[in-house]
Amino acid sequence: QVQLVQSGGGLVQAGGSLRLSCAASGRTGSAYAMGWFRQAPGKEREFVGGISWSGRLTSYADSVKGRFTLSRDDAKNTVYLQMNSLKPEDTAVYYCGADSYYRGSNPDEYDLWGQGTQVTVSS
Repeated sequence: QVQLVQSGGGLVQAGGSLRLSCAASGRTGSAYAMGWFRQAPGKEREFVGGISWSGRLTSYADSVKGRFTLSRDDAKNTVYLQMNSLKPEDTAVYYCGADSYYRGSNPDEYDLWGQGTQVTVSS
């Protein structure tokens, strides 16, 4: 059984950087496409970005484009979300989701989810 384990996150000042990780453990078999979402208190889960199973295709929400970067290390079964130039409005719980191919903005399409990790950006 495959599980997604997230790490990273924490508290950072505005303008700072953080890197989140999402590692697939268990019978991974083949690489997964992954999407990242975030959810702030009182708000709906918001798509942040997605990366294809090959790593060749990425997409980002307009709100993070140019500041966040997705990458993957398949030797470690891990996808990374590098977050730069962080803003207070980036504060949320961040989640990674995995699917065989889907990497889009509909959270219902993902088969697996990480446990979530808190990112707090102070002004």
